[in-house]
Amino acid sequence: MGKGGENFGKRENLGEKRSSDREVFAAWSKDVRECEEKFQVNKDFGLSSDNVEKLRKIYGWNELEKHEGQSILRLILDQFNDTLVRILLVAAVVSFVLALYDGDEGGEMEITAFVEPLVIFLILIVNAIVGVWQENNAEKALEALKEIQSEQATVIRDGQKLSHFPSKDIVPGDIVELRVGDKVPADMRVLKLIGPTLRVEQGSLTGESEAVSKTVKAVAEDVDIQGKKCMVFAGTTVVYGHCICLVTQTGMNTEIGLVHLQIHEASQSEEDTPLKKKLNEFGEVLTAIIMAVCALVWLINVKYFLTWESVDGWPRNFRFSFEKCTYYFEIAIALAVAAIPEGLPAVITTCLALGTRKMAQKNALVRKLPSVETLGCTTVICSDKTGTLTTNQMAVSKLVAMGPRTNTIRSFNVGGITYNPFDGKIQDWPLGQMDTNLQMIAKIAAVCNDAGIQQSGQHYVASGLPTEAALKVLVEKMGLPDGLNSGSSSGYVDTLRCCQTWNKIEQRIATLEFDRDRKSMGVIANSSSGRKSLFVKGAVENVLERSSFVQLLDGSVVELDQSFRDLILQSLNEMSTSALRVLGFAYKEDIPEFDTYNGDEDHPAHQLLLNPDRYSSIESKLIFVGLAGLRDPPRKEVRQAIEDCIAAGIRVMVITGDNKNTAEAICREIGIFGPNEDISSRSLTGRDFMDYHDQISHLRQSGGLLFSRAEPRHKQEIVRLLKADGEVVAMTGDGVNDAPALKLADIGIAMGIAGTEVAKEASDMVLADDNFGTIVAAVGEGRSIYNNMKAFIRYMISSNIGEVASIFLTAALGIPEGLIPVQLLWVNLVTDGPPATALGFNPPDKDVMKKPPRRSDDSLISAWILFRYLVIGLYVGIATVGVFIIWYTHNSFFGINLSGDGHSVITYSQLANWGQCHSWDNFSVSPFTAGAQVYNFDTNPCDYFQTGKIKAMTLSLSVLVAIEMFNSLNALSEDGSLLTMPPWVNPWLLLAMSVSFGLHFLILYVPFLALVFGVVPLSLNEWLLVLAVTLPVILIDEILKFVGRCTSGFRYSGARKPSKHKAE
Repeated sequence: MGKGGENFGKRENLGEKRSSDREVFAAWSKDVRECEEKFQVNKDFGLSSDNVEKLRKIYGWNELEKHEGQSILRLILDQFNDTLVRILLVAAVVSFVLALYDGDEGGEMEITAFVEPLVIFLILIVNAIVGVWQENNAEKALEALKEIQSEQATVIRDGQKLSHFPSKDIVPGDIVELRVGDKVPADMRVLKLIGPTLRVEQGSLTGESEAVSKTVKAVAEDVDIQGKKCMVFAGTTVVYGHCICLVTQTGMNTEIGLVHLQIHEASQSEEDTPLKKKLNEFGEVLTAIIMAVCALVWLINVKYFLTWESVDGWPRNFRFSFEKCTYYFEIAIALAVAAIPEGLPAVITTCLALGTRKMAQKNALVRKLPSVETLGCTTVICSDKTGTLTTNQMAVSKLVAMGPRTNTIRSFNVGGITYNPFDGKIQDWPLGQMDTNLQMIAKIAAVCNDAGIQQSGQHYVASGLPTEAALKVLVEKMGLPDGLNSGSSSGYVDTLRCCQTWNKIEQRIATLEFDRDRKSMGVIANSSSGRKSLFVKGAVENVLERSSFVQLLDGSVVELDQSFRDLILQSLNEMSTSALRVLGFAYKEDIPEFDTYNGDEDHPAHQLLLNPDRYSSIESKLIFVGLAGLRDPPRKEVRQAIEDCIAAGIRVMVITGDNKNTAEAICREIGIFGPNEDISSRSLTGRDFMDYHDQISHLRQSGGLLFSRAEPRHKQEIVRLLKADGEVVAMTGDGVNDAPALKLADIGIAMGIAGTEVAKEASDMVLADDNFGTIVAAVGEGRSIYNNMKAFIRYMISSNIGEVASIFLTAALGIPEGLIPVQLLWVNLVTDGPPATALGFNPPDKDVMKKPPRRSDDSLISAWILFRYLVIGLYVGIATVGVFIIWYTHNSFFGINLSGDGHSVITYSQLANWGQCHSWDNFSVSPFTAGAQVYNFDTNPCDYFQTGKIKAMTLSLSVLVAIEMFNSLNALSEDGSLLTMPPWVNPWLLLAMSVSFGLHFLILYVPFLALVFGVVPLSLNEWLLVLAVTLPVILIDEILKFVGRCTSGFRYSGARKPSKHKAE
């Protein structure tokens, strides 16, 4: 067996585990007597109090377990389980220790020595708080699941009926009475129906699109959950009928308990997003690079703090300078601070937050920020059918009426996909000229109906059965014949104006309830003409079987012969193969036993209504009038969205609890399958897939796939196998049964309107409009956001490479330290932040949804991009160190006069050997001015290389800030020139550059901040020098981009060859 089979075996064990090592009693396959004997209970007497206590000791309380989450301490410690965070933590601790040792070592003032470690600690604390907050919300789905449970029930114990009995106290063996509107408190076997039928809404658990009829008859032991017709499940709702049930499973042993366990397990196996994985990998590489560079810096500078004499070829008389050792240790710390993009987490969070706002405008509400990025590399969308691809609102799509003569029928296509009576029209409809036959169809559909339609905001919602609501909408679309419109202006402002009119004409006085045997519903109406009429609707075969006549177009009634019957059945077959649910309509005007009946309980005819066994005889010799085909129609925008998915290289798989024929018809209609395509290998039931010999190969098929009659475990297994095969999976769902798979998927997407709270809490994203098309729009937005994130990540990393190159060159050349850690922190966190964030506003590529999804293992930084930024970084380092050297060694540079401040010019040799200054004879320097301050070195000329380097340091910092601002323009496009993608395509970037320059001016020209950051004001000529050194970075990157464009075809063809396992 393959990998999928192994996993499935494990899931089956999960089902066994829930029974707490007790064998599960298959109550659905046993008759009522066997069930009562198994639990030693009588349905009329219930359990005795003594038995209840014994059973509670065995089974426990009827409630879902509360899984203990991780402790707050554990969550906090987990936030530091990250390479970048650890490097920062070590850097902060070491710099704090050094600050305690000597606050002004290396030229820093005492206050600045503590700024750097405190800022790093602040970053780490904020990061930990955000991380703990996100983790703490992970188990909300389990809490929402508990709210679904019933709180009270009606229980029979010791022969007494106990109303409002706490559901928590129920044990297996209890007898429970259920009525309309009751929420089922536990998994139960139906023992007795009180009334002709029982219908339960269990779609949120099983995925079925309409309420399910229940029976007391046993079914096969190996049926799926939808096939257990004699069972009702915890958390579902009774929508019609009245029954007595036997509790078989409680608490965690129920079907909803299994969902609870699956959600918990799925939450334990959550994985990092593709971007998080890439950043973690980058952090590990960065660690290795930092260690290597730090070691190299120490090796280069070991001669400054460790010296020795050679005696007889052996080193002797070692001298160690602790001060210089700590100085070079600080340089290593500065390297670490320079190499780590501290602002990256904040910028990523900001960009993702902006992405969530954009998505919210498109009706996609993102609950977990990282899911915005994951959407961009989605390769498979596993979608539920009901409510996502379809409207989850039944609608009549075809109406068949009788023709003008025998053996002729008429067909009308009905438009509209919602409960809105004004949504769509009937094609070729004789508006206002309805013939007698069409009037009778409208009359039956309106009167033989218990549903209602109300307007709620912009939407129309149904009360009652969806099929009956759809028939009422049909009646509204049919309109009224001429002569019945007269009252419309004076009171029929209701949504169901036409239905109300028919109900006034035919006043209903009795109902023949639907039951599963005759499969029809009838009503007796008192006509305004004084006659009694019987109106019937139901399954076409059953209604036709009890019909002896047929009404023609003009209202004349003729005998229903076999050829006419066959013609109607042929029409039924055509609609059924199109996955329509077909209802037939019939009536009868000759009902002598009800001629004088007016609803009085003492009337003899009333006794007939109390006996459902007599309904078939009452509904005999009917006059057949027509039939209607209903369905849960696909949403209008779904077909285009599917086409967009195919163009974007995203496969769509439909996983539904609905039956196979209905699901296949919908899939053909929306374009997942072709109209005449052979789909035998691509459409399986959930059970068939679990038994399939090679599940992975089946899932790897190109194009769409369908899985019908799927249970929660099937959905989970499909998602798990796809993820194991390297796919990035988005899963949609709205029911309780979808929650485990939503939690397990890379992106769980819940429905906002029809979705249960359990599904929403388990999801990463909620669709405000329940629309599949919104998912596709969100994927496009996710791709655009990822491209922008890549732009600013590359920008920040290239900037950090420049900072590392700067410090490394400083150490390698032996010149005084040009940048101190607190300045590097300022650049990384503050001045780099706004441009990096603004790059998140880059306009999306026009063909963003025409490209295949990026591979989740796609490199964040390719070899070519790394080479490009190494070149740029090297230039940044040269420029930053170069301007430091220029200030010390030149009075002018390219015609720019630098002597205005009066500083002394020295040789490069003196600058590179500044540590030996005390041994130089007659070395002296003149004072220089910086802003309003004069720096004098009469007492200690060697201080020119320590305190006196403040102007050169300011120039280095200004060059670094300016060069990174210009470098952000390079990041507008990966390979596109600034000539084709000019800066003004993203005005936010220009604004951000202005903000960053403004912040830099702030620390230069505000005395207190200048003191903290160790900088001084610059003159106009000095700013011209900064621009002369920094602007070439744009020209260098333009040349590199040109080379990149010329070689892109070669590079991409080479990169795509080892594509994915699918090429095997």
